[in-house]
Amino acid sequence: MNITSEKPSKAQSSLELLVTMSFGLAILLPIIIIAFIQISNTNTSLYAVESQQAASKLSNVATLVGSEGPPAMQLVQVNVPPGVLDIFVGNTVNGVGHEIIFKIVSPANSSDIVTYTPVNVSGNLGGLSSQGTYLINVSAQSQCPSDPGLSCVYMRPVV
Repeated sequence: MNITSEKPSKAQSSLELLVTMSFGLAILLPIIIIAFIQISNTNTSLYAVESQQAASKLSNVATLVGSEGPPAMQLVQVNVPPGVLDIFVGNTVNGVGHEIIFKIVSPANSSDIVTYTPVNVSGNLGGLSSQGTYLINVSAQSQCPSDPGLSCVYMRPVV
């Protein structure tokens, strides 16, 4: 009686390894996709918080300068995060109003970050929609450039 031992062929070993790796990838791929989606959502939330901080900073400085009256002026450094489409001061047409509005966009939607100021504000910060740090001149005006009949706090970037 001749007993021969059967050796697994190289092809069978390669096939078993390929099947094992396929199962591993099938399990890991959805986890990786979910992780990337969560990171994207976290970045969007972070940009919204940074926009809120920038708008609040501008609002606080405008309130301070407005309470001092003309010719008070202050320079403020503001960080504009990614995803900002436009910045409106006063109202959505940059007229005289009581709001500072950061229009932000995310992969899912767009939204407005709005802060209120007790003083009239106006300005032109629409050119600051790209990411970066900007120096902004905040000054109390007895005649607002956008409406000479009103006094306001006017905001413009330092060039």
